[in-house]
Amino acid sequence: MHFQKLLPSLHRQIIDINMTKQNDLGQLTLSVCQVAREAGAYIKKERANFSIEKVERKHAHDYVSYVDKSSEQMIVSRLHDILPEAGFITEEGSAGHSDEQYVWVVDPLDGTTNFIHGFAPYAVSIALCKGREIVVGVVYEIISDECFYAWQNGGAWVNERPLHVGKSAINDALLCLQLPYNSDAYKPVITRLLNHFYGNVGSIRMIGSAAIALCYVAAGRLDAYAERYIGQWDYMAGALIVKEAGGRVTNYAGDDFFMEGDSVVASNGIVHSDLLEAVKQAE
Repeated sequence: MHFQKLLPSLHRQIIDINMTKQNDLGQLTLSVCQVAREAGAYIKKERANFSIEKVERKHAHDYVSYVDKSSEQMIVSRLHDILPEAGFITEEGSAGHSDEQYVWVVDPLDGTTNFIHGFAPYAVSIALCKGREIVVGVVYEIISDECFYAWQNGGAWVNERPLHVGKSAINDALLCLQLPYNSDAYKPVITRLLNHFYGNVGSIRMIGSAAIALCYVAAGRLDAYAERYIGQWDYMAGALIVKEAGGRVTNYAGDDFFMEGDSVVASNGIVHSDLLEAVKQAE
């Protein structure tokens, strides 16, 4: 599959999709990859002359800039052209949804704090949901120029290469335990998780982007990732990519239906029970 062979002229194109046909979903996914790459190119260009004075504070330690907002408007416009009948869930609130069958879930710049400081990674994340199912997931890591993508029952990919989760057991696992903005509520939990795993696993990382952490689990670069107090736009696309790469995704309670919550545990499957048990004890 090559991005150069995308359907001509995505603008004003209405794609008649039968969601049971994998070829249609695959073509749609490649179209979304192109949208993510275009938004990523804009973000990369703006970063070259970005100033900290252009940053707004949404909540404590939670930031946004004109780049997030402009990227989201660009993505929403392009996705509306591709699938006009779909609604939207977006981080910056530039579009909404009511009772549409399909809903786009968009994070226009995941890892904003990283972006502000010029610290990779940061990414564009786009998912398409149909009811309780995620049918398309695309995450574009801007600095490394890696586009991770998956569609339902179509496997997981990065830049046309297939993805597979790793095979490490817990004692050799590389874990990502993120630090959400809600520090007051999560500090006791993360402290217990670090005490539990530090020295008992291969190592622990914190990378500042939920979407990329999920994709790294899918790629076998991480063996597991856990975070709470995050939005649907943070994890929806990456979750499908993990699942299609052979991994497992649940919420902190261990439920496979995690799409309406604020917690995610993703893993290679081998270490999942270890993560869930540790989370249970930590909370």
